[in-house]
Amino acid sequence: MIVMRLRQVSLLAFTMVLSFLLYFQMFQRTLGTFPTRFAGLLAVIGALFLVLWGLLLKFQPYASQSILPCVLMLTTIGTAMVARIDAEMDTDVAYRQLIWTCVALVCTALLVVFLRDYRILRRFSYVSMVVGLALLLSPMLPVIGKEIGGARIWIGFGSHTLQPGEFAKLFLAFFFAAYLFDHRDQLAVGGRKVLGMRLPRVKDLGPIIVIWFASMGVLIMQHDLGTSLLYFAMYVSMLYVATGRKSWMAIGFVAFVAGSAAAARLFAHVGYRVQAWLHPFDAQVYNQYPGGSSQLVKGLFGMASGGILGTGIGQGHPSITPLANSDFIYSSIGEELGLTGLLAVLVLYVVIITSGFITAMKIKDGFGKLLAAGLVFTMAFQVFTVVGGITLVIPLTGLTMPYMAAGGSSLIANYLLAGLLIVISNAANRPAVDTDSDTFEYEALAVLRERELSQRSSHRHAAGEARA
Repeated sequence: MIVMRLRQVSLLAFTMVLSFLLYFQMFQRTLGTFPTRFAGLLAVIGALFLVLWGLLLKFQPYASQSILPCVLMLTTIGTAMVARIDAEMDTDVAYRQLIWTCVALVCTALLVVFLRDYRILRRFSYVSMVVGLALLLSPMLPVIGKEIGGARIWIGFGSHTLQPGEFAKLFLAFFFAAYLFDHRDQLAVGGRKVLGMRLPRVKDLGPIIVIWFASMGVLIMQHDLGTSLLYFAMYVSMLYVATGRKSWMAIGFVAFVAGSAAAARLFAHVGYRVQAWLHPFDAQVYNQYPGGSSQLVKGLFGMASGGILGTGIGQGHPSITPLANSDFIYSSIGEELGLTGLLAVLVLYVVIITSGFITAMKIKDGFGKLLAAGLVFTMAFQVFTVVGGITLVIPLTGLTMPYMAAGGSSLIANYLLAGLLIVISNAANRPAVDTDSDTFEYEALAVLRERELSQRSSHRHAAGEARA
């Protein structure tokens, strides 16, 4: 145990040293000095990370220790790049982002301390649904709702704005996990076989149809393709984990492609993004306003100029690309850190995502399995859509890179997401002898419940095949 703790603290210390060197080099090259106010704030953040690590040892002793260092490194790379862009554009976004990092760390620490057993979230499934929908629809309110960049996904209080959809995804994940855990035996029963896949029964299509209409509603009312796609994909992925049926994935894919294709023809803001994706280098599309491809092309040329090793931190021109510190932060990193830096960033995400999927596979509780899988798939899908949009694999969606892009709402929500994965991993890794009687009894009941549901599902599946 002592050797493992030393290895863990060494990994965290190594990450903090790399973070300091990155900031030091960036400030020396852009400002020629290390600003005092940044030094003090970075020291506070370092102390908060150490406090959070100590709280994990006390309250979540068996939690995965690979998530926190990766989150720290991604946050460092993102805020350092934002500060580098600030130096070129004479803005002050990075300092506010570091303050939001402190808030996110405090919120995560409170989560780690007070959420000792994640299964309590299952008791508030329908409350989570109401809260999630309220947060999702709050930007549509006439007074506080704000439209920025053509998307109405913000609420404003004076000069401050908040993106409630970032927090809505957490509450909706709680509800989806609880709902699918309670109804997975019905959803797993198949109907007729088509092209080698057993399709679900017609009467079981209701939930996915409701979620599809809700996603299309977000796309139509809020002009937000990214959030719409994210929620629908999260539900379909959790549905697949709950039932193990590939037909649900196929139905979900066909439904959203059909909805997006219709939206591209009916709504200009979606059509612009598809056109910019298909013809980014066309002169007419490039100069088109609104919805031209100039931002996308500038980001591509910025990454191309970085080459393998990049121009060097503080030695590129990332500010040429609009929204370089938020939507196109990945392009900015590619210019100054090169392909090597881009791959390193993806490796950090892969470590977090892999840890989450391992937790989902190890946890015995069905609700925890669905929740962990849904949360980690949400992060993986968000990273894919951002990187895919910037590199012309798919159209731009308007989502931002977790932990890296400027924005307090996204930062806090994703830190809470990482905190939830850490809490669930503690339960997944806890030795059986370490559980108290109540926890052991709860887990035993959960195992019996899963066996009972599995037997029901197999019986219904056999009956369905007999009828077919």
